[in-house]
Amino acid sequence: MKGVQEARVFAGRITFNARMGYLISLPEGYEKGKQKWPLVLFLHGAGERGTDIALVRKHGPPRRVDEGEKFPFILVSPQCPADEYWSVPTLKALLDTILRKYRVDRSRIYVTGLSMGGNGSWRMAATYPDLFAAIAPVCGWGDPARVLPLRRVPVWAFHGKKDPVIAFDRGEAMVKALKAAGGDVKFTAYPEAEHDSWTATYGNPELYDWLLAQKKS
Repeated sequence: MKGVQEARVFAGRITFNARMGYLISLPEGYEKGKQKWPLVLFLHGAGERGTDIALVRKHGPPRRVDEGEKFPFILVSPQCPADEYWSVPTLKALLDTILRKYRVDRSRIYVTGLSMGGNGSWRMAATYPDLFAAIAPVCGWGDPARVLPLRRVPVWAFHGKKDPVIAFDRGEAMVKALKAAGGDVKFTAYPEAEHDSWTATYGNPELYDWLLAQKKS
């Protein structure tokens, strides 16, 4: 993989009907053994689209890595092209490439994202429910009519009640539909939060503990 290494974070590229830059962070000790590791796919919001890969470090887990966090999982953070939304086929092609190149525990693959990335998380998991052990959409939205494939995928969703960008009701609708379908879903509503519900979410160690506790049988 061609790219630039910066403190265990790598920038690379993949081609699948579109070019997509991405960051990948490997856990401490990855190079020393043959252990397989969990993988978290992080999808950023609309403000980080484009070709400047540094924008992907602005929020969420990539920012935590820049601040010195040492996650016990492989973190893959792609960048959506400018003026586009997350493409599920392109994301699947990226994951397929990562699975070929790295030692991934395929029973512990997770997707999370904020705003546009929350929408991408819902859509990605609904399209490939057998791929993910759990998902965590943050201030996201989706089509409540498409949640049935997710009824066996643990979900923890987050949303600010005063969100002026993605209305709280849109995230809540996904949760209600999934509960009605018999899904395993948790919902954290921040009473005073506006659109930025991601700082509190990704700064909470309980999120990562919960994700890593989920495993496909």
